[in-house]
Amino acid sequence: MVNILEANVLCVFSLIFRHLFLFFKQECHTFVGLKTLFMKKHILFIIVLFSFISCQEDVKFNNPSFQGMKDNVFWRAVQTKATIGANGALIIEAYTAKETVTLKTTSKLPQTYTLGTSTAKSVTYVFTDETGSITFATGFGIGDGEIKIVEYDAVNNTVTGTFKFNAKNIYNNPLAGPVLNFQQGVFYKIPITTIGQ
Repeated sequence: MVNILEANVLCVFSLIFRHLFLFFKQECHTFVGLKTLFMKKHILFIIVLFSFISCQEDVKFNNPSFQGMKDNVFWRAVQTKATIGANGALIIEAYTAKETVTLKTTSKLPQTYTLGTSTAKSVTYVFTDETGSITFATGFGIGDGEIKIVEYDAVNNTVTGTFKFNAKNIYNNPLAGPVLNFQQGVFYKIPITTIGQ
C-alpha cells in the first residue's frame, strides 16, 4: 500500500512538472502574452488541485484493502472486517456480492502462519449464487499456503499482512475446479470490529 501512496505522489509531481515545462516554454512578451500567462497560472493551479484531490481519493479508497490474484485474475473485496476471539485467534473476513474469503490464524502476533497444517490456521473461500454454493478450504493435510501478519496496530485496532494459498474444492462440486489459487494477497489496515467473549 505504500507503493500506492508513492505512485499518487509521483502522479502529482509529474503533472506539476509537465505543466510548468509547457508554461515556461511559451513566450509572453506582449500584453496578450501576459493575459495568457495569468490565465495559464490559474488553469495550472486548478489542474494540480484536482489531480491532488483525485490521487488522495485513491489512497483513501485503498485503506482498508483486501485484494489478490484469484486464479490469475485480480480480485478485491468490497467489505472487510477482523475479529479477535477469546483465545486470541484472529479471523479476517472479506466480501464481494457473491464471495466470502475467511483467513484464520491462531494469534494476532506478526509472524507467518503455514496453511495445510491445522484447522486453526486455515482459509475458506465460498461462492454463493441462486443455484447454491461452492466451498474451497484448507485444513489439516488439505491445501497449502501461508498467512503472514506484518503488523498488528493495537492503537488503531487494525491488522496488516499478506497471504497466498491453494484451497481444495472440499465437496467436489462439479461446477468448479478441484483447487482455487490465490497469489499476491494483501490485507491492509483491516479494522477489528468485534472482540469475542
